[in-house]
Amino acid sequence: MSRIGKKPVELPSGVSASVSGQTIEVKGPKGTQSFTATDDVTLKVEENAISVEPRGKSKRARQQWGMSRTVVANLVHGVQNTFKKELEIQGVGYRAQLAGKVLKLNLGLSHDVDFQIPDGITITCPKPTEIIIEGHDIQQVGQVAANIRDWRRPEPYKGKGIRYKGEYIFQKEGKKK
Repeated sequence: MSRIGKKPVELPSGVSASVSGQTIEVKGPKGTQSFTATDDVTLKVEENAISVEPRGKSKRARQQWGMSRTVVANLVHGVQNTFKKELEIQGVGYRAQLAGKVLKLNLGLSHDVDFQIPDGITITCPKPTEIIIEGHDIQQVGQVAANIRDWRRPEPYKGKGIRYKGEYIFQKEGKKK
């Protein structure tokens, strides 16, 4: 039994949900989002809650049960609030700045990196070494953060690169003479 899947997702005031087939659409003050579940689960909207139940006792149905419930909970949270990821840039001369819908990154490469900001995502740079990514879709926010981080991952000897805020990088010891 999925402990997460058993709990219904509460709908706060100002948020409504409707189910048509396997697709659930959630509307709130920040917009509308939808999710299409697999045929292994059943979605039901009751009064102020959304419940997810498995169709059968197969392993796949139980896997999809908890995952689908979590995705629906993220939809409900996303139409009411925003999701946020914070990145830190460490390294001499490494910095970021915004230029319209483009994030310019100086990462010690032979060229500057121009990262196009996708629709639905807002990026701010309060400091040249900080990047804050916000949006209503948790998957898109995480993917954009991962794409930015991939330009210069933190290296284990000096720790230079782009890391998530609060991320610990294990420092390796250098070569001995």
